[in-house]
Amino acid sequence: MLNPTNLKFSKKSKKKFRQEEEDGIVSMSSANEKASFQSFKGRDWHLEGAFDVFYNQPQIKTFTDSRYLERLYNRYKDPHVDMVLVDGITLLCNDLQVDPQDIVMLVVSWHMKAATMCEFSKQEFIGGLRALGIDSLEKFHERIPFMRSELKDEQKFREIYSFAFGWAKEKGQKSLALDTAIGMWQLLFAERRWPLVDHWCQFLQARHNKAISKDTWAQLLEFTRTVDPTLSNYDPEGAWPYLIDEFVEYINENGIV
Repeated sequence: MLNPTNLKFSKKSKKKFRQEEEDGIVSMSSANEKASFQSFKGRDWHLEGAFDVFYNQPQIKTFTDSRYLERLYNRYKDPHVDMVLVDGITLLCNDLQVDPQDIVMLVVSWHMKAATMCEFSKQEFIGGLRALGIDSLEKFHERIPFMRSELKDEQKFREIYSFAFGWAKEKGQKSLALDTAIGMWQLLFAERRWPLVDHWCQFLQARHNKAISKDTWAQLLEFTRTVDPTLSNYDPEGAWPYLIDEFVEYINENGIV
């Protein structure tokens, strides 16, 4: 009996399989031929891996009904301002059965390219939902697991992390308030676990107590990705911001590692 895990295709088999794909898989999945073909090609023609990727990869429907999008927006927009504000977002979270503090709402804001925390302009709200193929609460609810899963993708996590700085800071400010930065780090690193996050936050409150610059925000992610939690490969001569260097000294002084 063939083991699908080890099954590979010759050129002739690939051609034959592509025809079968056009006749069977595409019609069965209602996806385009290119997406299914690429799912196999991208897995070096490993059948089981390709099926896993293809069927677990959400196929975003690009068609949305503008009338339904307008209705959704009008349900949540503020009665006095042409924007979705805190009350509207709270209502949206209730409709989606999602806690307003859930990190998935950060991912939603990232998709909407929202400029500021706790508010969506009409363009951001409708544009983001259209890009996600959402024009109803039912579709919105169905997309939540997909948006949550995006945090597990390394590149998307980096993009969401970078987005969070501008999204969370006060309007007109270049830096991020310390309390806000700490809250965002605890939220983000709960998803992409960094063992030193609590010590980092304690260090900032004890030694720094100032706003966080964009450079520090960006460099910390690189630090968590490249430096082992035991700090065994930390290079004191590296081009880390002074705040990270001080954090390493704090860790060593207190015998944390």
